[in-house]
Amino acid sequence: MTNPTNTKEEKRVRRHRRIRARIQGNSLRPRLAVFRSNRYLSAQLINDESGVTIAGVSTRELSKKGTRTELAFELGKKIADEAKGKGVSNVVFDRGGYLYAGNIKIFADGAREGGLKF
Repeated sequence: MTNPTNTKEEKRVRRHRRIRARIQGNSLRPRLAVFRSNRYLSAQLINDESGVTIAGVSTRELSKKGTRTELAFELGKKIADEAKGKGVSNVVFDRGGYLYAGNIKIFADGAREGGLKF
């Protein structure tokens, strides 16, 4: 019998809590947080000191059509462009409890190609 508190989502939330205990965004290096749903991928730049979201984008907003992998890469480039517009070049990457593989890794590669350093 499985423990009801060991669902896939609850495990991810526990991993995310462990990650968040170690990393924090500030005005010089905001946190680049990623969320992956079954259908979309979204990202935010967050200043945790003041509790302010600097910029946010989602694949829902992209006008391009393509595979989820292509959209993840484009989303990384788009958040990097928005960050540059706000004067941010260094960030702390928060993978949100997801494995650093697949669309999360491709998103990070797109953000790096767009000019973000992490």
